[in-house]
Amino acid sequence: MQNEIRQDKIVGSRRFSNYFWSFFLFVGGLGFLLAGISSYFKVNLLPFTNSTELVFIPQGIVMMFYGTLSLGFSIYIILTVLFDVGSGYNEYNKAENLVKIVRKGFPGRNREILLTYPLPNIRSIGIKITEGLNPTRSIYLCLKDERNIPLTPVQEPTSISDLEEEAADLAKFLDLKLENL
Repeated sequence: MQNEIRQDKIVGSRRFSNYFWSFFLFVGGLGFLLAGISSYFKVNLLPFTNSTELVFIPQGIVMMFYGTLSLGFSIYIILTVLFDVGSGYNEYNKAENLVKIVRKGFPGRNREILLTYPLPNIRSIGIKITEGLNPTRSIYLCLKDERNIPLTPVQEPTSISDLEEEAADLAKFLDLKLENL
């Protein structure tokens, strides 16, 4: 039975980079917001600088705008980390002839995302590698109806050799061919 089922865990938004960016966006946004408020009320709310000398229009308003925007982004990232959006698993079951892709979304009616595909409807396992400013390296489930379903999470790009090895191992397990997209 162990040779019939393979389950790959997917790490969602609980990654170091999300903790890092949420912290720095929150601290920076709070600083900008307090600087803008200090320029309006002419009361120094920041201990390390004198922001009462800023002219409220236009500098104070711009500082408040960027501070509010930064705080909004940090709260969004914190919520994705708390709800662990994107986490789940891929299950390849040769006994039932099914591939299940399970992910978590934001809370609500459709929090649990479940996609199932019968093995006979799968054409191949595909690899897509794009280089440049925003490089991506992903493994796809290529269906016979020309749809490509991503199997790897959004993350920092892994090495090409590791990606190829993982894709080849999956293709061998499912008895499918491996193709380049």
